[in-house]
Amino acid sequence: MVSRNGVLRTRIVVERRKVNVAGRMLWALTYNGRYMPPTLRVRPGDQVEADLVNKVQPYTNLHWHGLHVSPAPHADNVLIKIPAGRTYHYSFRFTKNLKPGTYWYHSHADPISAPQVAGGMAGIIIVDGQRQYLPPALKNITEHVIGLKDFQVQGDSIKTKDLHISAPTNRTVNGQLNPTIRIRPGETQLWRLANISANIYYRLRLRGQQFRVIGQDGFPVDHPYTADTLLLAAAARFDVLVTGGPAGRTVLETLPYNTGPAGNQFPQVNLAAVVSAGTPVPAVALPSTFAPPEEDLADVPVDVHRTIVFSENTAGTKYFINGKQFDPKRVDIRSKLNTVEEWTVRNDTGEEHSFHVHTNHFQLMSINGRPQHFYGRQDTVSVPANGTIVVRLRPTDFTGKTVFHCHILNHEDAGMMAVQEIVK
Repeated sequence: MVSRNGVLRTRIVVERRKVNVAGRMLWALTYNGRYMPPTLRVRPGDQVEADLVNKVQPYTNLHWHGLHVSPAPHADNVLIKIPAGRTYHYSFRFTKNLKPGTYWYHSHADPISAPQVAGGMAGIIIVDGQRQYLPPALKNITEHVIGLKDFQVQGDSIKTKDLHISAPTNRTVNGQLNPTIRIRPGETQLWRLANISANIYYRLRLRGQQFRVIGQDGFPVDHPYTADTLLLAAAARFDVLVTGGPAGRTVLETLPYNTGPAGNQFPQVNLAAVVSAGTPVPAVALPSTFAPPEEDLADVPVDVHRTIVFSENTAGTKYFINGKQFDPKRVDIRSKLNTVEEWTVRNDTGEEHSFHVHTNHFQLMSINGRPQHFYGRQDTVSVPANGTIVVRLRPTDFTGKTVFHCHILNHEDAGMMAVQEIVK
């Protein structure tokens, strides 16, 4: 679904249907009758007019994940509940300076976001405009969306109840098990890597090759960098350039990953076969610079310092932020528009948590005291087990009640979410 003449008009129908999921007919929670729903493509400044038609019990809603959008009603208000049988109209305009990159949309219905997203309610959003930063030889490169979704099976259905993060699962690329991605030797492609699973982590490697990162969480970087592996915590995204190697096959895989003594151990899984074949093309030098640099908040005076503490009970059934479980009627933090805040996020648990902020991106300053190089803003970062991160953020453009939380949705649903009210 692509915006036309500056407007994205779409109708998203939410229903439980039996559909083809990775070669099996399974009952799933679908958008527009598909386990891997339509990708929405927009441009900065576009108007969105979207009807969400809800046919699932008991209620749902829609979150425009990572996008700099007002938290007001009919925009990105995740505190609303749309009952079964109702249609809700979303209507808002993106800012003209919206960052081009990869985002996603999903249910954010508390406290049932995990079962709804695990059931299939997650899709990709692309904000076009990255190609303007590419050198002329790469402006028409092939693009692949790689939506990473997983599902557990119970009978003839995708499991949505009693979800266990460490249980065996089926990891898919765009709803397919181990599909083939084709590239020519020497060809450079743009891959949009998006973890749109409910709970699990991915540590991606393209065996024998490297990723050239040009964007993270929807923000293009100022200086691309090369990585052998990329950690995609729950909800994270990367935009990368990949160059085809010599003729032959290699594997896009997720490597084993352990989130801590109280967390989960994820096994190695082959995600896709990458086949380099066809007429070789002359390799193009990958860019060393990319988007215009963002303001470095390390150079800006901090107006407010806060400490955010993640904790959980010993049974792992209740999760807390600053000792409190989520209450949509309570304001946990009140922030002033256009002021710089520094948050120290302390994880008092033995497992990693995927820290995510709505409405405004943040700048990651340090992890366990180690300063982090500033490439661009992000909306998601993994907080180490029994560790600490420091972020800085400045709310801009929009006021109202928004949220921040752990994006391991089992944890969010069990209380690890808080309300931030942005005021003038």
